[in-house]
Amino acid sequence: MGFPRFGPAKGVDADVSPNLYVANCGPAVGLSHDTIAVVFGAFGEVKGVYAADESGARVVVSFAEPSSAQSAFTALDGQPCHDLGGRSLHIRYSMLQPPSPKVNDSIPVALVASDLNIPGLYLLHDFVSAKEEEELLAEVDNRPWKSLAKRRVQHYGYEFHYETRNVDTRQHLGALPSFVSSVLERISLFSDIKDSSSLVLDQLTVNEYPPGVGLSPHIDTHSAFEGFIFSLSLAGPCIMEFRRYSESACYPKTALVTDMNEESPENGKLSRKAIYLPPRSMLLLSGEARYAWHHYIPHHKVDKVNDSIVRRGSRRVSFTLRKVRTSPCQCEFAQYCDSKR
Repeated sequence: MGFPRFGPAKGVDADVSPNLYVANCGPAVGLSHDTIAVVFGAFGEVKGVYAADESGARVVVSFAEPSSAQSAFTALDGQPCHDLGGRSLHIRYSMLQPPSPKVNDSIPVALVASDLNIPGLYLLHDFVSAKEEEELLAEVDNRPWKSLAKRRVQHYGYEFHYETRNVDTRQHLGALPSFVSSVLERISLFSDIKDSSSLVLDQLTVNEYPPGVGLSPHIDTHSAFEGFIFSLSLAGPCIMEFRRYSESACYPKTALVTDMNEESPENGKLSRKAIYLPPRSMLLLSGEARYAWHHYIPHHKVDKVNDSIVRRGSRRVSFTLRKVRTSPCQCEFAQYCDSKR
């Protein structure tokens, strides 16, 4: 069983909370939890002292009664405490947080796209060589990154606007960079799509994901991009999960990529499938896979791939290539289509 989780108390909760967040106090500054419990115990029964974070210098003191917490707060906040080495304590009220929902890791993870049986989903292993991977990473690392909340991005052709999940077709950034020319040429030879030689991709988003950072469940906006989405994985692996909600299910609204909270179905009426994306592999979403399945990368540093444990590495970089749409989407998946709302 894990330790309790605490967060800041807000509004009226602060007046009734029996828990105090105490900074400048903990093992890292020479104060054991037992010592802290004895000192705060002078104000009432202490149920426990818990680490507030990994610093070792901040704790949460949990009292049995809110009145005891109030007395301790009044006496000790901002004051040097002789019994705690003369340290000045910085205190605020804290509330017990509900436990995080358990992630169901029992979903099988496919290694090839055909095992998922999702129409329009393809995965090509070793789409680029290790040398090409190194060269592509060097190219983007020599260019400026734009920082988002938890990751960095670069845009070419057209900038993707995360607040609207769309592009402004009036603001063309120019042709795609020459360093992806060989990738585009290889895509034109893609045997799994019709007329691939006439497919002209004009938008590239490069994402850099640090360890533990994933992607919320979403479908790329129908009105923003046409029917083929290519994603090249570089530097590190990950698991990508696909979710198809039933017609009657309360499926989540298309999530912002910058929103890092996992969205769960409200009534369980969904299909879940997952695939392992190794470095240098190319994923293609088309047809039903592109228009009707939410795709999602769990926010893990370590993935469970069937019976194996796979660490994501220091970072994962993806090259997502798309064709900007200039007319309304005419897909057959009205439930998910913003052009048909």
